[in-house]
Amino acid sequence: MTSQVSSPAGQADETNDADQAGETVLGGQRAPHSEKAGVGEKEIRRLDRVIIRFAGDSGDGMQLTGDRFTSETASFGNDLSTLPNFPAEIRAPAGTLPGVSSFQLHFADHDILTPGDAPNVLVAMNPAALRANIGDVPRGAEIIVNTDEFTKRPMAKVGYETSPLEDGSLQAYNVHPVPLTTLTIEALKEFGLSRKEAERSKNMFALGLLSWMYHRPTDGTEAFLRAKFAKKPQIAEANVAAFRAGWNFGETTEDFAVSYEVAPATQTFPTGTYRNISGNLALSYGLIAAARQADLPLYLGSYPITPASDILHELSKHKNFGVRTFQAEDEIAGIGAALGAAFGGSLGVTTTSGPGVALKSETIGLAVSLELPLLIIDIQRGGPSTGLPTKTEQADLLQAMFGRNGEAPVPIVAPKTPADCFDAALDAARIALTYRTPVFLLSDGYLANGSEPWRIPEVDELPDLRVQFASGPNHELADGTEVFWPYKRDPQTLARPWAVPGTPGLEHRIGGIEKQDGTGNISYDPANHDFMVRTRQAKVDGIEVPDLEVDDPSDARTLVLGWGSTYGPITAAVRRLRAEGQSIAQTHLRHLNPFPRNLGEVLERYDKVVVPEMNLGQLATLIRAKYLVDAHSYNQVNGMPFKAEQLATALKEAIDA
Repeated sequence: MTSQVSSPAGQADETNDADQAGETVLGGQRAPHSEKAGVGEKEIRRLDRVIIRFAGDSGDGMQLTGDRFTSETASFGNDLSTLPNFPAEIRAPAGTLPGVSSFQLHFADHDILTPGDAPNVLVAMNPAALRANIGDVPRGAEIIVNTDEFTKRPMAKVGYETSPLEDGSLQAYNVHPVPLTTLTIEALKEFGLSRKEAERSKNMFALGLLSWMYHRPTDGTEAFLRAKFAKKPQIAEANVAAFRAGWNFGETTEDFAVSYEVAPATQTFPTGTYRNISGNLALSYGLIAAARQADLPLYLGSYPITPASDILHELSKHKNFGVRTFQAEDEIAGIGAALGAAFGGSLGVTTTSGPGVALKSETIGLAVSLELPLLIIDIQRGGPSTGLPTKTEQADLLQAMFGRNGEAPVPIVAPKTPADCFDAALDAARIALTYRTPVFLLSDGYLANGSEPWRIPEVDELPDLRVQFASGPNHELADGTEVFWPYKRDPQTLARPWAVPGTPGLEHRIGGIEKQDGTGNISYDPANHDFMVRTRQAKVDGIEVPDLEVDDPSDARTLVLGWGSTYGPITAAVRRLRAEGQSIAQTHLRHLNPFPRNLGEVLERYDKVVVPEMNLGQLATLIRAKYLVDAHSYNQVNGMPFKAEQLATALKEAIDA
């Protein structure tokens, strides 16, 4: 969702009140309007929202198919939210349940918050895709099945003793059997491709069919295919032909008697220029914007790791904006180079996920001691250890808060939506540059790979992040001599001066051994160490962050407190409950260290505080410890984001308890 204003249509989206008078229910979706078809014409039904899931082998191109459908949906003007879900293996075992890759897209004519709880339409490219996803599909939904793959061996591989297309097990659904492979090969006969080469385009046939069903634009996809395969024009035209064949199949076959329209979300978005954006792309753009607004070169020292690697890939394309990217040999070298760049006067950044944070912890502590601006971007994933590399989790909060030796406080910022990653990057850079401190930005796999519309900001809307480097002496000794003290602090921010190496007269000692206050000389004095530890903590505690805003229209007694990517599911669940007449309040944390100054006062206003998290209660633990509030945890660690209906049920139980 891009708009913070809830419209009646948006509320209806999250309440499932599809049985209102005058509306029909089709595959779990509402169809308020319908145009009757004339002779030889097909009926067109208008819907307010649709949830589609493409599913197949990890080599079937489901992510590409979903991306293209999403891009055309964004250009059409719908609000949207996506959930890519794929195996950790580069090429998972074909035809197996662990090898299934899927892409879910929720699009609507109003503001939406999540990729949706359950698909109205499932495109299953093989038996494994059907078996892995059928449990999420509601009764009455549309299922498009590639019948060519439902042969004895592929079905046996996933435990089907008989064909689900023939044994009656799918009677509750509106099943469309389509021989996608055969139709694709037939459509590409003129190109002289081998059977294997032609089969690879069946995802484009499916995309064409779905594009016809939902009246999606086609020019963008055709241009994309020709650009993607520019060096192989025959392959490009074959994919375009398969895409068009899928469209034509929908137009001519009797099995698809109805197509659907979802109008643009014209009332949802403030005026502006929009584009579809993923969390990692928004974060990359935010880092570039922060460096430009600070008038500093941007330096990324990184080691590739899922799901953070896309940031390295994207930033490497933007040397024209003064961006330097260094793909290091390991995580330790990546952050070491980034910290060195920060010492040299750049906006230093390192990107990673939880396992990489563990390796970087000593250098993060060094950055705390040196008091230099450094951004640590942690795109969280399932753990521990290698864990679930392609699945999402919020389990690095306590690691970011405490995962270093000694007292080494680090500010923590967490975006709430894919588009919000842009603003969170700017906010993290503001804190790092103003207070001369490393800063954690905690995104996660759900935000990183998911996407939504983003209003491109005007340059004059961006904050001024320019800093002043030290340029000369800043302290006078008792004998009148003027000297440079590298640890003489700004009285407001407690930040030390940022002295670029090579500036005459500003030579000073750096390293991990404790510094003497002011002079920066090595010090083993107990009193000085106590002072420096408390000063570094006071600097973080004194960071200016906005007060917490609470959404409470009815003097509720129960508050839902969230952070990070739980924003969408929590807000959707709260909408559902309010539509049912329940009284419940909601607030969401971007700043997790330090907390907003009014957080304690907010928590005291409510009888019950519920904290949904994709971990085992890490924020709830911090809240209980700091504010002595009996925060109730609601937790999930299955590698997937919360579902709105699931959360709504849990929150209602909390209200009634």
